[in-house]
Amino acid sequence: MRIDRAARRTAEPRGSVDVVGEHSQFRLDLERVRFSPYFSRLSAVTQVIAQPGAGPLIHNRLTHSIKVTAVARAIAVAFPDASPAARAVAAEHGCDAVVVQAAASAHDLGHPPFGHLGERVLDRLARETLGLADGFEGNAQTYRIIATLDVTESAPHGLNLTAAVRSGVAKYPWTRFVDPRTLGDGRLPRGMRRLSGGVEVAKFSAYDLDAADLAEARQGLPALAQSLECSIMDLADDIAYSIHDVDDFYRAGLLSQGAVAREFRGWLERTAELRDLDDAALAARSAPPGAALEGLRRKIARSDPWIADADAFAEAVDVVADDLVDGLLASPFDGSIASERALSSFTNRWIDHLQNSVVPAPADEPRTGLVTLDRLAWHQVEVLKFVHRHFILDRADIAMYQRGLSRVLTRAVKGLTAWVTDDVDRYRVPERLRELVELATEGYAKVRAARPEGVPVPEAGDVARLGVGRGVVDYIASLSDDQALAVSEAIDGRPDRLWDIGQSL
Repeated sequence: MRIDRAARRTAEPRGSVDVVGEHSQFRLDLERVRFSPYFSRLSAVTQVIAQPGAGPLIHNRLTHSIKVTAVARAIAVAFPDASPAARAVAAEHGCDAVVVQAAASAHDLGHPPFGHLGERVLDRLARETLGLADGFEGNAQTYRIIATLDVTESAPHGLNLTAAVRSGVAKYPWTRFVDPRTLGDGRLPRGMRRLSGGVEVAKFSAYDLDAADLAEARQGLPALAQSLECSIMDLADDIAYSIHDVDDFYRAGLLSQGAVAREFRGWLERTAELRDLDDAALAARSAPPGAALEGLRRKIARSDPWIADADAFAEAVDVVADDLVDGLLASPFDGSIASERALSSFTNRWIDHLQNSVVPAPADEPRTGLVTLDRLAWHQVEVLKFVHRHFILDRADIAMYQRGLSRVLTRAVKGLTAWVTDDVDRYRVPERLRELVELATEGYAKVRAARPEGVPVPEAGDVARLGVGRGVVDYIASLSDDQALAVSEAIDGRPDRLWDIGQSL
């Protein structure tokens, strides 16, 4: 059964906006996302490197989202004409380029301050401190924004987007409480893994409060499967950050050509020797150059046997070594026209190559969406992502900085929660925070009354407590990096940044 791709949660005539040339409802969705204050906020949210320490040319969440949208649209426009197999997939599932653009523009709305670090810290605090069973997840926060938190004049809550765009945003189309009995014994989708006690769901696209809305948007779609537009958006996200993160680190002078070259050449020259080492030896500090790449090859073979290929991995390492290590990184970035041209050439060449390597995915493979990259390009993306993960995210100076940022979020969560629950002083909390707590409390009361299938039902005595917890998380997740720092210091009694809080209150 096909979904009603223009269906909305509230009544709105399908022809209410008369625009010739493109689907008017989808175009309206795209404009609602792009005019959202949550979208504008992304200009002040860290992608990987915070702007104050790296300069204005480094990607933030907004510039990343804009580029993901450009890549996604290019794929969507070209995909139906790429091959007979691609045309068949597009005809069967439907592929609207404006839906893809809207989903790509919205995909990072829920990212909290400080990038993925903020996501991890808020998840821990939400579960361990605030007692929210489904914690915090950036994708679920994105869906909560478009379905509940953001506003438009035509709906009481949320942006009132079409079902096609709402399902297009849901990269992990389930909640944190997937029934393991529905998963079978085969491979699990990305975002889940099997543990001795069952299945851990690390990635998901809706909290309990928004599960019913997600189910409505996905009517007619197979369980746990992305829509085609969502699959294209997801792939474009992978392509964009695999290239633009390398771009950022090269600009910032954080990628050492010598260190990267040692690792790549070590793997290329000692492949047989490295394959004889066990996993513990590969992870040891004394491991030879190339050990980390060998660890990546083994991880891919374990996690993604549907596409993993030793020859494709070796070719991908060789190509990246030639173009990145011996090419781009051979000349440090100095801001000159020549270095800008070299970086532009590298970025454009790889983006063009990857977005033209999109193919239909194998049928019934849970580890991928309806589209994927061809085997070589898929491995190249994994190797490019390895570069920033291994040579940047594990740096001691970045780890130290991140520990400080985790304390910022901890102070903010605990301080605001104490304020909201203070019988004497809670009446002076910021109006926006009060509204978010009331909205979340109302949501938990509705869940308790409706008892939707597959969603934990809160006890009557827990509704208010859960509302406070989710409202505080919603509030902090909506802040920019600077606003989070200012709120944390103000709630801790430090006046240094008092007037930087601005509109966050």
